Amino acid sequence: MKSLCRLAAVCLLAFLPALPAAAQQEVGEFSNDWTGNGLKVTAFSDPEVKGVTCHIVDFDRSLIDRLSKGNWFEDPSNASIACRQTGPIEIGDIDLSKRGEEVFSERKSLVFKAIAVRRIYDRENDTLIYVVYSRQVKDASAKMSITSVPLFAANPVWVKGKPQ
Repeated sequence: MKSLCRLAAVCLLAFLPALPAAAQQEVGEFSNDWTGNGLKVTAFSDPEVKGVTCHIVDFDRSLIDRLSKGNWFEDPSNASIACRQTGPIEIGDIDLSKRGEEVFSERKSLVFKAIAVRRIYDRENDTLIYVVYSRQVKDASAKMSITSVPLFAANPVWVKGKPQ
């Protein structure tokens, strides 16, 4: 009985979406083909950079597509991103390394597939770069999209002082 309860708990955890690193809001959704497959547009604010909003568009499979192709619990990890200044910019404690840091993620299947957004600071060009990418590598190529927010005219406030 204990092992059955443990299995049920693991299954429930698998169904939970990945917790986003930032608050998100669906701002648009529309069908892109006759089967009802759709595109979903989500907005999120960078949790450490006030005044920057990112929009991601990704794929939402229809019931017809799920019935015809299988893969019931999986959406494609195709996504595109655009980030813009939407208010006064205030930069908190961000990772300044070349790796940057993850600011958003969303599960696209029960187990291994997710899309994520990583922020990288380009010190030389004084620009924030946002990359949306799939965590599932298929056929040796990850799907990705990139956008940037230049800071040169934004007059950002750096909470810990601008890095040199």
